[in-house]
Amino acid sequence: MAEGSKSVNKKRMSPKEKSEERWAWLFVAPTMIGLIVLNFYPIFQTIYQSFCKTGDFGKGNIFIGLANYQSVAVAAETWQSFWNTIKYALIEVPFGIIIALILAVLLNKKCVGRSVYRTIFFLPMVCAPAAVAMVWKWMYNTQFGLLNNIFGSKIAWISDPKIAWISVGVIGVWSIIGYNMVLFIGGLQDIPGDFYEAARIDGASEFRQFLSITVPLLSPTTFFIVQTRIIGALTVFDLMFMVMDKTNVALKNVQSVVYLFYQYAFTNGNKGYGATLVVFLLIFIMILTVILQQAEKKLVYHN
Repeated sequence: MAEGSKSVNKKRMSPKEKSEERWAWLFVAPTMIGLIVLNFYPIFQTIYQSFCKTGDFGKGNIFIGLANYQSVAVAAETWQSFWNTIKYALIEVPFGIIIALILAVLLNKKCVGRSVYRTIFFLPMVCAPAAVAMVWKWMYNTQFGLLNNIFGSKIAWISDPKIAWISVGVIGVWSIIGYNMVLFIGGLQDIPGDFYEAARIDGASEFRQFLSITVPLLSPTTFFIVQTRIIGALTVFDLMFMVMDKTNVALKNVQSVVYLFYQYAFTNGNKGYGATLVVFLLIFIMILTVILQQAEKKLVYHN
């Protein structure tokens, strides 16, 4: 009966409805094609590549089964790159979110030059990554960098293995604050002002209002930022590639998984090994995403 009713309803579609359906598919098609070509196909191609090695002189793929996975799993640099990536995320994600939230709360209030301040803090997001990297490399320069001139020191900010990962993380925080701030401002503007007015009448301080009203009602926005920034931090590449030279002695203590993938796949020509690194990272991100989705049910306030 259900199948028969569906077929009858489909046959009874008016010419106008059919035309609207065709136009709907026409508008959706470019996005679907883009997803398939630019996202789904590369994923399956990467998984296939991880079971192969590149033939002689870079020609063809030779199937080798799980050999790449065995090599990647026992390689010390694999786990070092994963640890480097996690350390970077531990700096960029929490500090980038906390600072952005503070700025958003301050700049959501009426004040002189509010639009100017918002623009200034958002500027790093629209700057070319190459320009950002060049400026920070000059600031971090050991001999004549701005930071060492200010502190009167000779700190090797990006060539000391002990602190280089922190220096790169600071650049990541600086670059993403503006983006997070804009998202937080959008979330703050969706919170009804009646809640704050009622809290003020009851004698609640601004800090109490922030904890009892802002934080819970902003949790969907916060969770979205946390999830997207974790994925973004775990897949960081361009920042490290442009800041850390290949001859830098601290490179092994800073390079991310994606940076290591680039070295194997494009510099060394071992695409199969590089693809395996990406598959490991993909599995890690998928597991982390599932955990975050479960945490959302308990931590996010949807009412």
